[in-house]
Amino acid sequence: MDVVYFAWVRERIGLPKENVQTQASTVMELVEELKAREERYAMAFADISALRVAVDQELVEFDAPLSGVREVAFFPPMTGG
Repeated sequence: MDVVYFAWVRERIGLPKENVQTQASTVMELVEELKAREERYAMAFADISALRVAVDQELVEFDAPLSGVREVAFFPPMTGG
């Protein structure tokens, strides 16, 4: 699946997007796999309360299932304006 990073998440990880092979069944399991990769991922996902996630372009919670998902995107909360 494609994993897309926006704003400061992208800056900390150093990539806008990557294709990830995963055994994770939920978004949170994916986050744990990513955090275990390298320090830059651990830093980006250190405080998930400061993040939002979308699965196939729909906002979801971190316990959302990943079965059949093509894209997961991580980004900070947006403010209106």
